[in-house]
Amino acid sequence: MAPMPSTDQTAGIYDQDQRTLLLQVAAQSIAHGLHSGRARVPNVQDYPEPLRARRASFVTLELRGQLRGCIGVLEAIRPLVADVAQNAFAAAFEDPRFPPLGADEYPELSLKISILTPPESLRFSSEAELLAQLRPGVDGLILSEGRHRGTFLPSVWEQLPNPRDFWEHLKWKAGLPFGYWSDSLQVARYETESFGALISNLRRT
Repeated sequence: MAPMPSTDQTAGIYDQDQRTLLLQVAAQSIAHGLHSGRARVPNVQDYPEPLRARRASFVTLELRGQLRGCIGVLEAIRPLVADVAQNAFAAAFEDPRFPPLGADEYPELSLKISILTPPESLRFSSEAELLAQLRPGVDGLILSEGRHRGTFLPSVWEQLPNPRDFWEHLKWKAGLPFGYWSDSLQVARYETESFGALISNLRRT
């Protein structure tokens, strides 16, 4: 059965077979973690060239429509297939917001993979100028201010469609108060190619 499209599925450089492979890698890494306590390490050379390229990704888990874990990286530090395997394991067992995934939860999980484009720094001289550049539903944002750092994936626009609300909640996530502003704030944006599936569907492919 084909993967179930996520709400923000986008066209991109990966074909359906490659997307399915990545979703299977994520599911297998979580299953391996349930038995061994470690992520499954895929043999990178076994996968198509686009999946061997260095790319940054996030893996999001949902259980019965509720968030169950989300972990990723913002910089391309390893082959995409390895990044997805590691982030899937971390989302299931190392997200500090949730207890480690239980074996009874695994069959009902929904997976979503988001593959990031390289971040692009934004230039602005005021908060109004920054907000005017944001593209709702398209931009993921990275906020940096000293030791404070946070990101929102483009999918967060579904819950926070207003640019100011999106921006204020990102500041809060980064540990800064609502209404905070400083000339030293740094902001970068990126886009994602996103797709998802129920684990129960993947097991029938």
